This record gives sequence, structure tokens and C-alpha cells, in this order.
Amino acid sequence: MIKLPQKMAAEFVGTFTLIFIGAGAICADQYMKSGSPGAPGMGLLAIAAAHGLAYAIMVSAMGHISGGHFNPAVTIGVWVTKRMSTMEALAYWFAQLAGGVAAAYLLTALIPEDAWRAVSLGTPALAAGFSRISGMILEAVLTFLLVWVVFATAVDERGAFSKIAGFAIGLTVMMDILVGGPFTGAAMNPARALGPALASNFWTAHGVYWVGPLFGGALAGAIYDALYLKKPAA
Repeated sequence: MIKLPQKMAAEFVGTFTLIFIGAGAICADQYMKSGSPGAPGMGLLAIAAAHGLAYAIMVSAMGHISGGHFNPAVTIGVWVTKRMSTMEALAYWFAQLAGGVAAAYLLTALIPEDAWRAVSLGTPALAAGFSRISGMILEAVLTFLLVWVVFATAVDERGAFSKIAGFAIGLTVMMDILVGGPFTGAAMNPARALGPALASNFWTAHGVYWVGPLFGGALAGAIYDALYLKKPAA
């Protein structure tokens, strides 16, 4: 039987990987742009792919240990459907947030300061003219889609966890970033926002990346559970 500390370690490593690779890709994009005038950088597609691949690989690698949440919004979706205790959910949150913070601070130690400061270490931010309310709604919708796919492929016993769950979840992350990245950064994950924000001291509209994802994740879990997982009364 897998113990809670082992699950927490898996959540720490998975979340660390997501932030290190995802935020690191944004910093790498900036570094390439600053290397020579007019350099194109990696672009949105490559940044989205970096996040998606990190998530897909870690879910595939660690899903059998912890369920492969790596995101407090996924954990709250599982918690509201009573598939984990409050204590276990809080332990997951601690491991996820710690993983994000550790990854962010390691990036600041490795990457040239000019590169990461120019993009606030990849901290998600609202586009000019994009309101906090719009940001919360967009983050909620994007996270709803992510957690819906998690439930459909990983939580639902009829899903395809052993075959395509990691692939499907990673593609959903990539898909969401391609749409939401230019407007909110498409964090879909409080840990993805907290780590870089803490390391770079960039807190503008930070609450958007807690309220939106947590609401979207809880809603997706509750609706999927009500529609497809609860057994009808006799």
C-alpha cells in the first residue's frame, strides 16, 4: 500500500517538473529573443508544448503512485467528490506548492537574471485591458476542461488511465495554453502561479490564479461525478 509521504513526494516531483519546464521555457524564449535583435524566440506553440509534455510525462510516470494531480485545482476536484480526505488533500496542496516554489527558486539560480526578470520568471499575468473578472472566468473555463479530462481518463474507472490518460491530460494543457496563454498565461494551477510569483516578487492580479482555477476544478469534478460516477438510487 502506498503511504501518504510517498504520494506527497510524487506530487512534489511532478509539480516541480511542471513549473521548472513550463516557466523555464518562457525564460528560455526570452533569452533567445534577447540574444540578437529581431530573434523570434520559441513562440507560444513551443511554450504550450513544454507545459503539456511535462504534465503528460509526469502523469504517466507518477499517476499510479499519487494519481498525478500536480495541481491544487485537480486535487480540489477530487476532494469535493469525496475521493480523498481533507487531510490528504491539504498534504497534496503542501507538496504541490512546495514543488512549485522549489522549481522557481532553482530557475532563478540557474538562468541569467536578465532573462528571467524580463518575464517575471514566467509568472502568469493578465494581458493589457483584460480585467480580473475576465481573467478569473477564463482561468475557470480552462481549468474546468483540464479537470474534466482528468476525471474522464484517470478518475473514472472506465477511463483509459493505463493507456492514454497522461497523453490526453498533457494535450489538454497544451490546448488551453494555446488559447489562454496570450490573455492570462493559462496557469490553470495555483502552484504554477505561486512559485514564480514568490521567486520574482510579482504579485499583480495573483488572486485570479487561485479563484479561477479552484472554482473551475471543483465545478468540473462535481459535475462529472454527478453525471457519470454516482450510482443511481435503487
